[in-house]
This record gives sequence, C-alpha cells and structure tokens, in this order.
Amino acid sequence: MFESLSDRLNETFGRLSKKGRLTEEDVDGAMREVRRALLEADVNFKVTKDFVAAVRERAVGQDVLRSLTPAQTAIGIVNEELVRVLGNEREPLRVPDRPPQILLMVGLQGSGKTTHSGKLALHLRKEGRNPLLVAADVYRPAAVNQLQSLGKQINIPVYEEGTGRNPVDIAGNAVRFAIDRGHNPVIVDTAGRLQIDERLMQELVDIRDRIRPTEILLVADAMTGQEAVGVAQAFHDRLGVTGLVLTKMDGDARGGAALSIRAVTGVPIKFIGTGEKLDALEPFYPERLAGRILGMGDVLSLIERAQEQTDEKEAQKLQDRMFKGQFDLEDFLDQLQKIKKMGPLSQLLEMIPGVGSQLREAKAQISDDDYKHVEAIIRSMTPYERRHPDKIGTSRKRRIALGSGSERADVNQLLSQFKQMQTMMGQFGAMARKGKLPADLPLDLQAPGGGLGGPMAPQPRQRQRQPQPARKARRRR
Repeated sequence: MFESLSDRLNETFGRLSKKGRLTEEDVDGAMREVRRALLEADVNFKVTKDFVAAVRERAVGQDVLRSLTPAQTAIGIVNEELVRVLGNEREPLRVPDRPPQILLMVGLQGSGKTTHSGKLALHLRKEGRNPLLVAADVYRPAAVNQLQSLGKQINIPVYEEGTGRNPVDIAGNAVRFAIDRGHNPVIVDTAGRLQIDERLMQELVDIRDRIRPTEILLVADAMTGQEAVGVAQAFHDRLGVTGLVLTKMDGDARGGAALSIRAVTGVPIKFIGTGEKLDALEPFYPERLAGRILGMGDVLSLIERAQEQTDEKEAQKLQDRMFKGQFDLEDFLDQLQKIKKMGPLSQLLEMIPGVGSQLREAKAQISDDDYKHVEAIIRSMTPYERRHPDKIGTSRKRRIALGSGSERADVNQLLSQFKQMQTMMGQFGAMARKGKLPADLPLDLQAPGGGLGGPMAPQPRQRQRQPQPARKARRRR
C-alpha cells in the first residue's frame, strides 16, 4: 500500500532538491503535484484541500524559500502535517475502572471482522492477558465455526450458544461468564452486514446498551477506499465508535482510507492488519506510517518485529558461535526461519530508510521465493552436512541439487557465499577479542549474513539452464 503515493511524493520532492533556492511558484507547483497525488490515492477531497493549504501556509511562513535546504524543510513540514492528519500520537485501548475490558467488534460483512477478532485476542494474550472470544454472529453461515477454529489455532477459549439464540443475550451471558472465570478482555464478534441495515444496526445498539463495552472497534477494509470513510461515519453516528481497525493494509489499495478516515470521523485508528497470518496485527502509530509514505522507513516497527523472534540468551549464544567460527548451516536455517516470521520481505524493505522509493527494483532482485530456494537447498542436506559444509563433495552436491530441484551451480553458489560469511565472522571475532570491536554487537536486526544485503542475501536464481548435452560433456571432462 502507498507505493504509488510514495513514488509521486518522492518524485516531487526530488525535483525540489535539485534547486538551490525555491520561489513561490516552485512551492505552488509542488503543492499541485501533492494535491494530484493525494486525490489519485483516493484521499477525501476536503482532507486533501485542507492538507495542501496547511502545508503551503507553513512552507511560505517558515522561510522555506530562503532555507539552505528548502526541499528537506518542505519534506519535514509535509511529514508533520501527515502525522497530524493521521492522529498525532498512538492511542492505546481504553482500560476500564473495573474489569473486564469489553471490546465490541463491528463492521460490514467481508471486512475481516471475525479474523481480526482472533488477531486482536492473540495480540492481547502476548501482553499477558487472558482473553475470551464471543461468537455473537448468529446470521452468517459457519461464523460460529470460524471463530471456534480460530480459537483452537491460537489456544483461546470461545464462548458460544449456537445460532438459535438472541445475540444480545449471548453477549450479556458471555460477560457474566468472563467475570466468573476471570477472563479479561472480552472480545465480542458481532454479525456483519452487506450495507447499513437498520434492523442489524439496532441490534448493535441493544448489545452496546446491554454490555456497555469499553471500546467499540469498527473493522474497516482499507481496500474499499472512500467507501470505508462513509461506512465509518455511519457506524460512528449510530454507535459512537471509539476506535478503528484497518484491514488489508498490506494490499495494493491506494491508501486513501487510512489518510482520510481519522480526519473525517475524528475516530482514531488503533490497529492495522498487515497480512493474512494471525499474528499480522500491529498497533497504529501515525508517525511511523507517515515515515513509510515519505520513504523514511519505519525502523522502530522493524526492531519490534525482530525482538518478537529473538530470545536474548539465544542471541548471545549465536553471537558467541559466530565469533568463534562455529556458525553452521543449521544456525543459518534457524535465522532464516526467524526472518520469514517477521513478515514478507517486501514489508521489511519498506521499513528500511531509503529503500521505500526503490522498492520495485529491490523486489525484482530479491523475493521471498529466493529465500524458499535457499531453504530448500539446506533442507536437502543431512544434519552432518549442515554442521560440516566443508565436507560436501561433488556427489553430495549432486544429491542435494536433485533433492531441492536446483542445479549444482546453485549449491556451489550457496556454499561459496556461506564460506565468505564464515570468514568475515571470524575476522569480526578476532577484532572483538583484541578489543577493536565491541563483543556485544546487537543481533536484533542482523539477518543471516549481516542483513538483507549481506553476503548471504538470497541471489536471484538463474532461470536459464545449460543444454543437457553440454552438462554431460562437462561431467565427462
């Protein structure tokens, strides 16, 4: 998401940076480009108009025209205004005076409400909470079964009374059940609807009045653009929505909903869904999203994802093995798994400052499929071969290539790169022992081989293979 908007904004500011000094006409021209980019990203017209006016006023009023770095000053103003439009600061979930915390999930059918109820439960359990999911959608076929299935996957209990009961009574009974059993929070999954339906909307009002939720969270599909803004306004007018969960933020939508919804409704975005997996839910930070849009990256989110996959003791043990030259392909495979759990490679690239604007080129060079290819080669090795890659001879390489569906040249390339990495690690270890390098280098962000661009970064596979006769002739020689 936001790729097109990011490219347009970076292109506009790139042209400004080539000019030593700016004139008022330069600023007006840049603002026209920004306005066009925002409208093409499906941002609300009034929000776009107010945003551009605010940026222009500040750009002219803060002596940008006479600044020694006018383009950087202008980007700083745009960044601050983006953060303002998105909500300034992270707004966490409200905490009630008396437990349990009750979260009422509402939204249109197909927005991902049931799935994100499960994601939210998993997210809160990681914080040490004891959540309870409540199946109050008695209209959609298999909705109760879907929530039960999600509950089993994440090992979180689901309260349900079947499809023949009144949803208002189900919600009320679930809250009493949670109080008796010590569950907190209570996450109530309600029925979705195809459009704003008066009968079902009144049902939500009745549920709200019965259980008095701490938060009413609207789950909105970011792919629907301006429609999501209208839906949010309608739910807010009737229910008093307190927070938004934007789903499908990893998709190819233009992103207008995320930039419009807070400004139009005044309701804060509290979480964003960033993928299909149940752990793909992130708290929403306005300044981080603004940084991604402007190509500044999001290092803090990248660190948090890495820390979720890293145990401090394991990291120290791994560092010791690396510096002693004992790092082997078993360790490398383990680190590869941790990187995969952090999310798609394209998302990780977006979080690195300076890479966002070159994301399409990076995708063309390295993709998640290349990581799968490296993983397949390593998994085709025996445990002995992974621990002693220097013992892998010609016959073993042939067997590994056959087992992984690759060429012997691919196996040779992987082993060669791994050998280079081992040498580099040994040099770092020697420097650390001599006091020339800190021995406690952080490993939180250290991808196998020293980061995403290190010696062990997956290389694009060579799709063209040698003709069969040439390969046979080479073996005969």
